[in-house]
Amino acid sequence: MKKTIVLYPGVGVGHLVPMAEVAKLFLKHGVAVIVALGDPGVESTDFSAAVARVKASNPSVHFHVLPPPPPAPVDSSDSQVASTKHHVTKILQFLTAMNGPLRDFLRSLPSVDALILDMFCVDAQDVAFELKLPVYYFYASGAAALAIFLNLPSMVAGNTARMKELGDSVISFPGVPPFKASDLPNEVTSDGEALPAIVGMFDRMPRADGILINSFDSLEPRAVRALRDGLCVPGRATPPVYCIGPLVSAGGGGKEHECTTWLDAQPDKSVVFLSFGSMGTFSAKQLLEIAAGLEKSGERFLWVVRSPRSPDFTYGDALPEPDLDALLPEGFLERTKDRGFVVKSWAPQVEVLRHRATGAFVTHCGWNSTLEGVTAGLPLLCWPLYAEQRVNKVQIVEEMVLGVEMRGYNEEVVKAEEVEEKVRWVMASHGGRALRERAAAAKDGAAEALKEGGSSHLAFLQFLQNLDTQTLQQD
Repeated sequence: MKKTIVLYPGVGVGHLVPMAEVAKLFLKHGVAVIVALGDPGVESTDFSAAVARVKASNPSVHFHVLPPPPPAPVDSSDSQVASTKHHVTKILQFLTAMNGPLRDFLRSLPSVDALILDMFCVDAQDVAFELKLPVYYFYASGAAALAIFLNLPSMVAGNTARMKELGDSVISFPGVPPFKASDLPNEVTSDGEALPAIVGMFDRMPRADGILINSFDSLEPRAVRALRDGLCVPGRATPPVYCIGPLVSAGGGGKEHECTTWLDAQPDKSVVFLSFGSMGTFSAKQLLEIAAGLEKSGERFLWVVRSPRSPDFTYGDALPEPDLDALLPEGFLERTKDRGFVVKSWAPQVEVLRHRATGAFVTHCGWNSTLEGVTAGLPLLCWPLYAEQRVNKVQIVEEMVLGVEMRGYNEEVVKAEEVEEKVRWVMASHGGRALRERAAAAKDGAAEALKEGGSSHLAFLQFLQNLDTQTLQQD
């Protein structure tokens, strides 16, 4: 009988997109798959738009939108939960409330062989245990980030204030190069409400039957080895880890975007692409610095500009379309029209990165974008903004040696001079040429991992075999 797997990506564009790629991988191996989604209207209009795009570009994948949870009582006795303000705790609160609709949906299916969760869906483990289902995680970031965060519960050990005291001190974790504590996510180095929630997530994750990771062995060998050797969960067993990536969208399928038409007219490997993810925004002051740096660099560029966030912005709000004339220096668009193209809000990133004219990628180091850059064979100029992106930056620059950092990323603004210098360096210097050669080799390594008999292909087959064994034991 054909197996049925339910994937549960929770919320967030950066978590939904790679989970759709996991779904396609299951289908390729003859496994029926359903992607269960929390009601997108509850969280974000941006998320709703992303759901529509993912559905349209993955017609072979079945998506099921769960009904919203019942409204929480206004006079909830848990005042801390009722008054949560941080977006991480809001997400977790929403997903915990979705356990009921998820449970009802799983019970309605003729059969389910396993539940695969996003890391934020940790409380859905309770549903899997209740229904006696094998439960796995798909970790949408890299092996190094997972190695760090699995270590977090033992590092904190109940003393959340200790993290805030670390400052810029250098810390070490198995499987990753030493780095400054200030490169951990802000949620981890503060003593706010998010840290206990994050610690709780990664304390529970090792109780799953396994973890699928969107990476490949040759990209992060040290981190993968530390995870497989059980060094990242002190005093407890680490579940099996399976590096099945890089899973990135194939792109295409829609109407050609005007920016790709513009790229068609540019020379090979001549354009620097700047894009900062589904949540990446800059202040008006920073946009002016970027514009000045690009103009002074003299290099060709394609830049995705999003509106700055207003002071009352909350997670999930949609940003208005940017007014480029108001946000960019006077005359900038006219002066750079022969070698630059500015896109409002969104561009088809995969198609841009794989275009023959694109020569480098200025990125926020979100893991999806990182893998898209790696599989396109591009050097990365690293400008981390939030979440685990500073940790990813450390890995890209120091371990993979596939990029360089934009100095000032952790200050109020990155100066125009830094933008100018790094853009010129990556496009025209001997060092930039060496980086491009390493990036090309990493692209080959990614293709090697995915092909039949490659490390990621074999890891996924091993996962399916272990799932078969587990299902037989439960029967």
